[in-house]
Amino acid sequence: MAALYILIPVAVVLVAVAIWVFFWAVDSGQFDDLDGPAHSILFDDEEPQRPADAQDDAKQQPEQRKGD
Repeated sequence: MAALYILIPVAVVLVAVAIWVFFWAVDSGQFDDLDGPAHSILFDDEEPQRPADAQDDAKQQPEQRKGD
C-alpha cells in the first residue's frame, strides 16, 4: 500500500510530461508535413555531376568498342 503513495504521483508526473511533449511537438511543427518525407523517396534525384575527364572517358569508350 505504501508503494501506491509513490507510484501514483510518479505516474501522474509521467502523464503530464507526455502531454507537454505532445503539445510542444505540435506547436513546433513536427506534424506539419507527414506525407512529404514519405513521398520524397519516389522522386528522381538530379543526375550526379561527373568530372570533365570522366565525361571524356565515357565518350571515348563507345568509339573504341566500335573499332574492336
